[in-house]
Amino acid sequence: MHPTPDDPAHDPHPRPQSIGDLFWTFTWIAMQGFGGVLAIVQRALVEQKRWLTQDEFVEEWAVAQVLPGPNVINLALILGDRYFGWRGAVSALAGMLAFPTVLVLLLALVYSHFAADPRLEGALRGMGAVASGLIAATAIKLVPTLRRHPLGRPVGLGFMALVFVAVALLHWPLLAVLALFGGVACAWTWRRLPA
Repeated sequence: MHPTPDDPAHDPHPRPQSIGDLFWTFTWIAMQGFGGVLAIVQRALVEQKRWLTQDEFVEEWAVAQVLPGPNVINLALILGDRYFGWRGAVSALAGMLAFPTVLVLLLALVYSHFAADPRLEGALRGMGAVASGLIAATAIKLVPTLRRHPLGRPVGLGFMALVFVAVALLHWPLLAVLALFGGVACAWTWRRLPA
C-alpha cells in the first residue's frame, strides 16, 4: 500500500501528535513571548518540533502577517487547522491565550504596586533591548531562505532595506508600507513564477 498525502508516513517532517501537543506547544511559545515571539516561534516550530521547514515557516509567517490580528495567533490558527481542523485551531488558540492571560493579569496587579520604582523601569528597558536583539537574530537566520526566492537574494535584501528605511527612518504607517512594498513584491514574484 502506497502512502497517501494524508498519511503521516508521506509527511516529510514530523507533525503534532495530538491536539494536546498543539495546545502545550503554543502555551510554551506564548509563555516565553515577552516583547515578541518571532524568535521563539521560529525556534520552536522549525528547530525543535520540526513541524515546518525554514522555507515553510517564512511562507506561513508572511501569510500570518498580512492577516488582521496578532501574527503568532494567526500562525497558531493556520497550523492548528492544517493538522486537526477547527478543533486544532481552537486548541492552538487556547494555548496562545489561556495561561498568558492569567499571567498578564497577575503581572498587571504587581506592576500597579511598583510602577513608580525606577529599578522596574530600568528592567523593562533592558527587556526591550533583549527583545530587539532576539528579533534581529531571527531576521538574520531567515535571510538564507531568500536565495531560493524567485526574486533572488539581492532583490529580497533590497526590499528589506527599503522597508527598514520606510518604517524606522521615515516613520511611514505600517499599512502603507505593507501595501506598497508587499504589493510590489507579490506582483513581481507572481510574474517570475513559472507558468
